[in-house]
Amino acid sequence: MWRQVPRKMALVNYRKCHPQSCAGGKCAAALACPHKLIKQDAPYETPMPDPAICRCCAKCAVACPHKAIELM
Repeated sequence: MWRQVPRKMALVNYRKCHPQSCAGGKCAAALACPHKLIKQDAPYETPMPDPAICRCCAKCAVACPHKAIELM
């Protein structure tokens, strides 16, 4: 029987996320996502990823200065 292997996705750990300390309040992880799958409505707002379509390239996780992006 064939089973689909669950794929990884990027999730935000909101206890570690502090966009107010990113340059200009713009989430470094959102800026680093080449597919623009992490949305931030306005500077200093909490970023929201779209895990359903995340390609798990990990560029957001590398860019986040607080290590708030976790690949699950």
